[in-house]
Amino acid sequence: MPEYAETANFHEMVLEVETETEGTFARICGLTSRGVTRAHNMNTSEVPPCDDESLPAAVERAVQSSEVTISASGVYARQSKQMLEDWWYSGQTKNIRIFHATAAVGDTEYETGPAYLANLGNVAERGTKVTAEMEIQFDGMPTRTAKVAP
Repeated sequence: MPEYAETANFHEMVLEVETETEGTFARICGLTSRGVTRAHNMNTSEVPPCDDESLPAAVERAVQSSEVTISASGVYARQSKQMLEDWWYSGQTKNIRIFHATAAVGDTEYETGPAYLANLGNVAERGTKVTAEMEIQFDGMPTRTAKVAP
């Protein structure tokens, strides 16, 4: 019998923002899509061969920096509208976390840290609900917390 990939559903990868009560996190209401991008910003150097300079140089790479960003979209829910607008207009960070509900013991369950709401956009189209699109950028690298046995 073949072994199949163990997967997670939409509600098992959760984006949460710290509320006014320190240490308490809440979901952004209305999201129907969210994605996490972990990227390295790379530097390249061309390294020529020493014994035959007519040959092409080799391209060597090194990580210059790393970043984690989140893109999300959905309906612009009244429950989260004011919090999102206050966050964007403040230009300040808020603590956020990504919760991986299906993490195995020892694997990353939370990625947590301060983040900026870098972009917040809305679209209103006749006959449909107002939608929201946003990009959230961690300020530095998030702290990874492993799941512990119950």
